Amino acid sequence: MSNYEILYQDAFPIVRYQLRSGEKLKAESDAMIAMSANIDVSGGVEGGVLRGFARMFAGEKFFFQYLTASRGDGEVLFGHALPGGIVDVELDGTYGLRVQKDGFLAATENVEISTQIQNLTQGLFGGEGFFVLNVSGRGTVFLSSYGAIHAINLQAKEEIIVDNGHLVAWTDYMRYKIDKASNGWISSVMSGECLVCRFTGPGIVLIQTRNPGGLKGFLRNLGFTTKNS
Repeated sequence: MSNYEILYQDAFPIVRYQLRSGEKLKAESDAMIAMSANIDVSGGVEGGVLRGFARMFAGEKFFFQYLTASRGDGEVLFGHALPGGIVDVELDGTYGLRVQKDGFLAATENVEISTQIQNLTQGLFGGEGFFVLNVSGRGTVFLSSYGAIHAINLQAKEEIIVDNGHLVAWTDYMRYKIDKASNGWISSVMSGECLVCRFTGPGIVLIQTRNPGGLKGFLRNLGFTTKNS
């Protein structure tokens, strides 16, 4: 029986996780919503200062939040700020995930979070910078999105083209490249898509049904500013 469940998946989901005595979760620094009184919460830098700075370059927070059942079993409720989905992925140690910025929410203790440096072309033109998160090891990782999360399972040599703003994560053994949306640059820009990611299977790509960049543009048009504007 699973020791967690994702609640309110159709609206604004949260995770209810039952921590056993001595068990620990790592999460984004503001993920905790509520917890049992015997759960200890602390902050730290996963993997050292250099990895912390690398995560900042990837668009994530410098610090992690650690939730530990120090005095017996307890319960934690955690979620994320955007109106969107949460999906759980079980890693068995044979593969990892590449995760775009804001996609990582939480993970069990034995899951390792590091950064992956993209090549020059991907970093300059991918829209998400030179770094993405690399999630590996054995355990459960929780990913968050803006909108719902949809999984695309590609067979060997099968291709899919994804708007970069809709990417959440993909299996780390997949081949991908940044490409023009249309045959020519002018047509690509006029289409409103400009650059896209072309993935080749086998593997799984997780996408979000809404684009955070579209939300930021909408808020700017209303006269609001966002933290990453």
